Amino acid sequence: MLCPFCSSDSTQVIDTRPIPDGVRRRRECIACGERFTTYERAEEPRIDVIKRDGRRERFDRQKLLRGLARAAGGRPVSADQLEAVAAWIAEQARQGGGEAQAERIGDLAERGLARVDPVSAIQFASVYRNLADLDQLEAVVRRFKDDPLPGEDQLAIEPPVPSGSKSSIGRSREISSNRRRGHVPQP
Repeated sequence: MLCPFCSSDSTQVIDTRPIPDGVRRRRECIACGERFTTYERAEEPRIDVIKRDGRRERFDRQKLLRGLARAAGGRPVSADQLEAVAAWIAEQARQGGGEAQAERIGDLAERGLARVDPVSAIQFASVYRNLADLDQLEAVVRRFKDDPLPGEDQLAIEPPVPSGSKSSIGRSREISSNRRRGHVPQP
């Protein structure tokens, strides 16, 4: 494993923990002393996403995570919560027999984000659905409240971090930044 800070291949695993769909490993670079996290998961079966114009595209979990993270930017949502939402969406998409409509993926993303942080879900919907006015926004909010999707109860996600607290994403960036400056973070 190459260190993302200095590109050395001299790294060691200092902690391993199971996560719902794989393994999370904490690693330390022997060359520069920086620590970083990696995730391992089994390769997922191929899922083709059918776009609105009929094109087919392979399901890309990282693309999904980037979209979820963009919608949750600045909100109290942890990386682990976004991972759980992405895992749930992938599982729901796999149930379609190797194919999933792009609209279904978007609906699942909205619903998963709504379970974690409703404001993030609304931010996602405003871009994904290209909302033009408050009436459309109200319709999306109403749908979140009134129309649960099948399987939604299987989405096991911790509640969002209370307002005023740093999300785990912000906290890990702070720790990494302080470590480079020689500061020792306090828990």
